[in-house]
Amino acid sequence: MSLDSEISAAVASIPECLAAGVVDINSGMLLGVRTVDSHPSEVLGLVAAATADLFAGQNVMMIEAMFKKSRGTSGDTRHYFQEIIVNSDHMIHFFMRGKKNQNYVAVFVCRNTANLGMALTKARIAMPKLEMAV
Repeated sequence: MSLDSEISAAVASIPECLAAGVVDINSGMLLGVRTVDSHPSEVLGLVAAATADLFAGQNVMMIEAMFKKSRGTSGDTRHYFQEIIVNSDHMIHFFMRGKKNQNYVAVFVCRNTANLGMALTKARIAMPKLEMAV
């Protein structure tokens, strides 16, 4: 299936999911997105850039390097941060790094009334399909 189809399927399968997208954190580009409401392209672009900063910003990269050094794995190219969950007043935001290509990050936005465990589990189930579609 296409990336857009897989994103739509993920939104449909994750409880109370309002939006999902895939970001290439090397370029900061949004590769695909599906929202239940329309959002200006400027907002979506900022989400993509913020996601790239969240996983590949200068301070994050320094923290990862410190953790790798302290664990004796500084030559490892794998990134330390794999998933980030952000709770806001009304939403839960899941950011998940790809397993096969760690330069891709999926973003899922759910209402904060969603069951956190179920939404996280369904998002994890959707990740391999999203990665294959990129």
